[in-house]
Amino acid sequence: MTWLWVILGGVVGTWARFAVGAWVARRWTPLFPYGTWLINLSGSLFLGWLYAQVSLHRISEDWYAAAGSGFCGAYTTFSTFCYETLVLWREGSRALAIWYVLGSLYGGLVAGWFGLWLGTRFF
Repeated sequence: MTWLWVILGGVVGTWARFAVGAWVARRWTPLFPYGTWLINLSGSLFLGWLYAQVSLHRISEDWYAAAGSGFCGAYTTFSTFCYETLVLWREGSRALAIWYVLGSLYGGLVAGWFGLWLGTRFF
């Protein structure tokens, strides 16, 4: 039955990705892929928090699979990140492309650790 929860989490994650991406696109300039960056960092934060919850036995493995693999798997995106990096690079925004890669990598790690820290301390 876990597979059904993963599918449902994926449906919600897909919708959330679209909604957040559209919201960000309406508010910020398209010179930098803020939407994907924000989505991937917030997904890392949430996944770190989820890991703390399942590690402390506050949620079941099924919920972890639904929220982690399902929701976060559909919400975050590596392929769009790669595509946007290549577009920045090819359009001559090499410094911005490098910043995007480093900001995504280190920002994602920090967000994940912060989510883990929050999950073990507060909720």
